[in-house]
Amino acid sequence: MTEYGRGQGSEPWHPDDPLYGDGGWGGQQTQQGQQSPYGGQPQHYPQQPQTQQQYGDWGTGEQQGYGGGQQYPQYDQQQYDQQQYAPQQHQPQYDQNGWPTGSQPGDPYAAGPADPYGQQPGPPYGGEQADYYSTPDAYPPPEPPARRRAEPEPENDWDPGPDQGEHAFFAGGDDGGADDDEPGDRSGRGERRGRGGKERKRRSGLACLVVVVVFGGGLAGISYFGYQFYQDRFGSAPDFAGSGNGEQVTVTIPKGSGGYAIGQVLKKQGVVKSVDAFVAAQAAAPQGKNIQDGVYTLEKEMSAASAVELMLSPKSRNSLIIAEGRRNAVIYEAIDKRLGAKAGTTAKVAETKWKSLGLPDWAKNHENVKDPLEGFLYPSSYSVAKGQKPEDVLKEMVARATAKYEELDFEGKAESLGLDGPWELVTVASLVQAEGKTHDDFRKMSEVIYNRLKPTNTETNQELQFDSSFNYLKGQSEIDISESEINSNPDPYNTYTNRGLPPGPIGNPGEEALRAALKPTSDGWMYFVATDGMHKTEFAKTIEEHQKLVDKFNASRGD
Repeated sequence: MTEYGRGQGSEPWHPDDPLYGDGGWGGQQTQQGQQSPYGGQPQHYPQQPQTQQQYGDWGTGEQQGYGGGQQYPQYDQQQYDQQQYAPQQHQPQYDQNGWPTGSQPGDPYAAGPADPYGQQPGPPYGGEQADYYSTPDAYPPPEPPARRRAEPEPENDWDPGPDQGEHAFFAGGDDGGADDDEPGDRSGRGERRGRGGKERKRRSGLACLVVVVVFGGGLAGISYFGYQFYQDRFGSAPDFAGSGNGEQVTVTIPKGSGGYAIGQVLKKQGVVKSVDAFVAAQAAAPQGKNIQDGVYTLEKEMSAASAVELMLSPKSRNSLIIAEGRRNAVIYEAIDKRLGAKAGTTAKVAETKWKSLGLPDWAKNHENVKDPLEGFLYPSSYSVAKGQKPEDVLKEMVARATAKYEELDFEGKAESLGLDGPWELVTVASLVQAEGKTHDDFRKMSEVIYNRLKPTNTETNQELQFDSSFNYLKGQSEIDISESEINSNPDPYNTYTNRGLPPGPIGNPGEEALRAALKPTSDGWMYFVATDGMHKTEFAKTIEEHQKLVDKFNASRGD
């Protein structure tokens, strides 16, 4: 039997408790008679009681208590059982405040005279100071359920506010006081509301002010953004008035620019006041979509409508337009004029620097070619203005032609057409462009070329016999060429005296001619004649049909 187990019943403090075992204070056991680590009497720390069974009448057994040698009565299990389960003889009595008048008979929870938790002085640590653990505040016994009762709600002047209670403003009631309370509630809720009426009224007024401010600000914000939305969708965009302030400005419109991109350039240069105004004016103009890339001379502070009108006029264009089928010699002269350069400047650059201007590898090193850039100055509109270098203009043209040939896959499709690479395909397209009078002629003209190039051609023995190639050779554009002149010239570009294609392109074909070279008709066309000498071309499949067309041509000329 341990030091704490002399009497009957369970032990209120177990010797294995960490506070009393080897792992306790300083590793020393605080058994009776051993020295306390705090230099006084042996120290013992009871565990806090966990159940109701630890409280009741106490027996006569003695236990070693707190450091001053205080004695505690031994717990008597038998007496507790008798008191716990004995029938109650008397009901507890309460005073007018609801508190019990004293210990009742048979109350197992009433403390005896030797209540170990009474206010008994005793030094807890060697007698130096009062022991807190011996007070009822340290280990108050829990009250059994039979003894528990609801405590009366204390009166409180504190207003719970809108988070804890219902604010009068949002509850729909007035701020007012006792009239809203039920008759039986006047001492409780009504009393609190009466005392807190002014505060709640002030809060209600503040809430109204906040709501008004928020709603007013919200309405103002909605009105502002609604106005902005209306202006963006339906209002007139900012715009200048008139046709400009007289200050000229040169504007360059990049290739592929739409109305919005053009408007941005014009706004940045100070020509128009807003992009939206220009876009609206362009959409309203019948030919507004025809505005192209290039260089324009405009004025600052123009109305959007005036800017659109001037950009549609040739007077404003500083761009160089290359027409379909133009030869390089003509284009070089046009570039010189646009740059204000000496005549022959661009042609000299093309002759000496052609290898560095961006030609693809398959366009280089062909024999007997008069101009390696022929067929690579793609027909389009280019921004050309004074101050630019000729090589920069040529590079842009070559780059655009190369991109178009890649787009149409000339390298991949040339062999399927019986040609020796894309270079010959560009040459065929240049012949189609030169001999065809209209776009409707291009595919038929393309078939004529392919049929005459075939090894099985016995009609012309693989000779194209095109006047256009001879004219290119001569740098002319003649219709009437004598047979003696043609037959006496052995130049490779003379397709009357040489079989097959000329050494290279004879002009710069446009997109329609390029596509016709890729997709000829298959009707058997072998011959053609410009029966009116200028604009109308007719086709034939046999030599007899061809002769009839020749007679028709001669008749139109009065021969």
